[in-house]
Amino acid sequence: MQKFERARVVGFDLDGTLIDTMADLTAALNLTLTALGRGALPESRVRALVGNGVEQFVVRALQESPGDDPMDPARQAAALELFRRLYKAHLFDLSKLYPQVEETLTALSAAGISLCCITNKHSEFALPLLEQARLAPYFEFTLCADRPEDRKPAANLLLAACTRCNVAPAGMLYVGDSVVDIQAARAAGCPVAAVSYGFNSLEVLEAARPDGVFAGLPALRAACLQAWTPGALQLCSTGAT
Repeated sequence: MQKFERARVVGFDLDGTLIDTMADLTAALNLTLTALGRGALPESRVRALVGNGVEQFVVRALQESPGDDPMDPARQAAALELFRRLYKAHLFDLSKLYPQVEETLTALSAAGISLCCITNKHSEFALPLLEQARLAPYFEFTLCADRPEDRKPAANLLLAACTRCNVAPAGMLYVGDSVVDIQAARAAGCPVAAVSYGFNSLEVLEAARPDGVFAGLPALRAACLQAWTPGALQLCSTGAT
């Protein structure tokens, strides 16, 4: 059975890992597209656009949505501003926590494991979303990709989290649901676990070769707590729920 390296900190991705935000993202995006006279996109297509920051998300949506008018930079900027306003007003209307999120964070924290959130979501969305979802108190801090150069798959935010927690990269396990999460952890030198219930398929995740894939957070929690010893955490990969 494959093992993660020892870690004292667990960092979590946000969208697709802790919170299923797809319904609110889709609703805000389609309101934006409709206001611009363009066609709405199905949630399955919106899901494929997530992961590289809000600017790329909106531009890609404009490129894919039905419409005859060209989207020049000025109209793209207007679309981005409208989406920001609509989404910020409805961050947690339809979104929901994935199963066992609070239980997992509570158990890991009680075991003495430091927790942080590291996300490509802009802070104007991520911080109020965590507050509305009542997850903010579980994390010692949250790092957001407000600068393009910090977005995963870049290692910047993960390395900053390690520095803030005073651990080497091998001392922080990163948990995410996407290929960019795995790539960022690899670039930083952190062990990485993927959850298969999020925005990327199991096949896509396995092809990116994380240190382990979990079908649900209960399996991740069980592995953490089973192997926990004071000052060090050794995780075993499992696909069980």
